[in-house]
Amino acid sequence: YKLSVSPEMDIMEYCRKEWRGNTPAAKRMRKGYEAVAQKFASIRRIRGDNYCAFRATLFQALSQATQLPRWLQSEDFTMLPENLLSRYDWIKQWQLRQKPGKRMGEISDEIKEYLILLRKKWKNISEIKGPLEKQEACDKLFKNEEEEYSLYEALKFLMLNTAIELYNADKSGRRVPVFSWLLFARDTSNNPCQLMHNHLNHVGHSGGLEQVEMFLLAYALQYTIQVYRLYKYSTDEFITLYPNDPEEDWPMVTLITEDDRHYNIPVRMCQETML
Repeated sequence: YKLSVSPEMDIMEYCRKEWRGNTPAAKRMRKGYEAVAQKFASIRRIRGDNYCAFRATLFQALSQATQLPRWLQSEDFTMLPENLLSRYDWIKQWQLRQKPGKRMGEISDEIKEYLILLRKKWKNISEIKGPLEKQEACDKLFKNEEEEYSLYEALKFLMLNTAIELYNADKSGRRVPVFSWLLFARDTSNNPCQLMHNHLNHVGHSGGLEQVEMFLLAYALQYTIQVYRLYKYSTDEFITLYPNDPEEDWPMVTLITEDDRHYNIPVRMCQETML
């Protein structure tokens, strides 16, 4: 059994262990980690199983949550599966983790449970005042495999809902963010149905999130996801924001990646940065 989120480790110590050689790539990585170490003291490794983008983002969001996001408070939040199903028959082909072939009538109830669990966990953790206790509660949640993967199913479904909203907004002539055009310009995701079949159904099974889907995750959570992309060190893409024009009132989480496939998290902001 692997830990979902490993204990803290000094960021430069981690870098020295991982990147010893003198290749250009190793030198670039070390420079990248040095830049991150100006802001953060430690790193926590995230288990890599095609859910790592969800795991890193959600862990960071929960460990700094002080209130329940507005979208989680709405009355009809848990009615999403029923509401969407009544309008889009193709959602019956939604693929549940480890439960392929389940009919959507049953799936609707399961996803509703996952959404209720997401709201409950977010509420409980955001109400914990002490930072140590909050951290312990997050660690505990991410050691409970059944709950953890249920939360990722909830996030995937929220991404589908957001994609449908953006697609419909664009079709009716309303303004949508640029990434939305890119999302639906792909041969494999011309519309939300294709996005579900060819992408979301595979996330966690045979693949992780692609870059354009990181934008979708950010929109679904209404969080800005800031990523240190270490292999892009010394270019203007070294620190990438999803979305790149974030709403001012969206909270921000920070992740680290060496290759845009696997994500770890930096923790413990250095004191001078906080000031």
